[in-house]
Amino acid sequence: MNPRLRKLIGLFAILAFILLYIGAVAELARHVPDHGVLQFAFFALAGICWGIPILPLISWMNREN
Repeated sequence: MNPRLRKLIGLFAILAFILLYIGAVAELARHVPDHGVLQFAFFALAGICWGIPILPLISWMNREN
């Protein structure tokens, strides 16, 4: 597959994943108790964990052939 096409496909896949991830985090955030430390921990963890599923896709996008 052409590297340029692979990066285009990866771009749209990442955008779709981020939109779904934001929706899921927003829905889960409604169930987090109204306590500052718990909310901070939830959003800090959510802000870090989005990258884990993206790493294989980025690896695939940057592969030579």
